[in-house]
Amino acid sequence: MRIVIAIGGNALLERGQRPDAVVQQANARRAVAALAPLAAEHEVVVTHGNGPQVGMLAIQSSADPALRAPYPFDVLGAQTQGMIGYWLLQALQNALPGRQVAAILDQTLVSAADPAFAAPTKFVGPVYDKGTVDRLVATHGWAIAQDGVNWRRVVPSPQPQRIVETRLIRKLLELGAIVVCAGGGGIPVVRNSAGLLAGVEAVVDKDLATAVLAESLDADALLLLTDVPAVQRGFGGPHPEPIFRATPAELRRENFAAGSMGPKVEAVCRFVELTGDVAAIGNLSDAAAILAGKAGTIVTPAGDYGGPADLRPAR
Repeated sequence: MRIVIAIGGNALLERGQRPDAVVQQANARRAVAALAPLAAEHEVVVTHGNGPQVGMLAIQSSADPALRAPYPFDVLGAQTQGMIGYWLLQALQNALPGRQVAAILDQTLVSAADPAFAAPTKFVGPVYDKGTVDRLVATHGWAIAQDGVNWRRVVPSPQPQRIVETRLIRKLLELGAIVVCAGGGGIPVVRNSAGLLAGVEAVVDKDLATAVLAESLDADALLLLTDVPAVQRGFGGPHPEPIFRATPAELRRENFAAGSMGPKVEAVCRFVELTGDVAAIGNLSDAAAILAGKAGTIVTPAGDYGGPADLRPAR
């Protein structure tokens, strides 16, 4: 089967952890340990988040006295693709000796007219207390939003239209490679009136971009893996209730936060509605159990799923 798997940025750098390279490399190895059983048996594409990492690089770039202006977010996104892609590439090669693994830089096409450019919502970087974030806003002019009890920087997150390098990714899969791509949602680009690509100041949501990629690759399953075991109805309230099976229509009737679970739910709903296949949200450590139908929130057209036998044959 062809499976597209997204790893959340917080799975590579957990809240409160120091952003040292050795810490993130160890987290990458743990992530790959959960994915290796699936990659050993199936065609697998791995995408990843970059929220903590791209925010950290933005802070460093803003504070660098050698620069006339900070690096734009498309460039920072490319940097995180290379850094995290390298860690995942090496971990996959070590976990699955003999398998070919490719980690590529790729671009995600967005519309220059997307209204998201006027309404930033995508969290990037570390969390701050209110006093610290007020100083950063005064110094750098950042847009900020509340994330739980703390505050984080937010940037525009336009809708992904297409992964520019989709044909290349498909060819690598056909050659038997595991592919690491679309890191941080891909490098955001627009196409001008001459047909040329140019980067833009934004961060594309990696779950929505992953769903676009999975649909264009004719994937049999889409797995969005994060640090929670399942989507919860009433999350943050006194009586949260896990959702284990759902149709897209059932999930769309719920209310999920735009800055966290909302894009994941939208991504799985779009994929299932467009393809009629299966998508799921769950804990990274449960990757194999989710595909087997034993963990996570699993979304199908009819809201039922008994395991891989229910999937259509790979196309």
